[in-house]
Amino acid sequence: MTWACGRIAAAALAWAALPLSASAQAAGPWKPIFDGRTLDGWTAKIARHPVGENWRDTFIARDGAIQVSYAGYDKFALQFGHLFYKTPFTAYRLRLKYRVLEPPLPDTPAWARANSGVMFHSQSPDSMGLNQPFPVSVEFQILGANGPAPRPTGSVCTPGVSITLAGVRQAEHCTTSTGPTIPNGTWTKLELEVLPNGQVTERINGAVVHRYADIELDPNDPMAAADARRLIAERKGELAVKGGYIALQSEGHPIEFKDIEVQALK
Repeated sequence: MTWACGRIAAAALAWAALPLSASAQAAGPWKPIFDGRTLDGWTAKIARHPVGENWRDTFIARDGAIQVSYAGYDKFALQFGHLFYKTPFTAYRLRLKYRVLEPPLPDTPAWARANSGVMFHSQSPDSMGLNQPFPVSVEFQILGANGPAPRPTGSVCTPGVSITLAGVRQAEHCTTSTGPTIPNGTWTKLELEVLPNGQVTERINGAVVHRYADIELDPNDPMAAADARRLIAERKGELAVKGGYIALQSEGHPIEFKDIEVQALK
């Protein structure tokens, strides 16, 4: 999710400045959060529609995957959507596989083609406004190929929040990763780790593409300033974001997610 990705981060510098993830981190068992057959435990929130209305079956369970489908749409009309898992998480690992499908809807914005994401540390779906396009959250961005130019997947975008990367608070809405450009239709492994100290590591097919920390609400974010300010007011000025919900994104281009599992950390 983004109109444009910001400056390109040198990933080696970005994550070398932070301590390495603790391989010995105390962890619970891996648990599936998608049963492979139904959307039980998941709630849709699509812009212009109330919480829980899965508009025209945008999200469907099919062949062991959650598919973002536009078979019932006449046009996208900027109806950005998200599918939220029921339980918020604080310190954990998430792993899943995704593949970008074809084709997008004709009126899908150019920047949103072959574009989706996994939102985390998100506000709840119930706290979103009716017309709110994106939850205040961090996005592990998914990009597929869109033309011959390189398009690295695994960027980080920050609707309504900001992060510290290589010791610097990021002003950009998106920071590009050094991940690979992956052909559409290819199953790809996505892994997210959020340590108890707030350090976040993103991996694509086992390789680190981002490491950052210190997630905070950002009243000046160009994408979601008003939504962030509302949450800041409700939290009486507290900026630190230490947990939240996981959501899968719908941005006008079909995509599938499967083998979705979470491991709690202590």
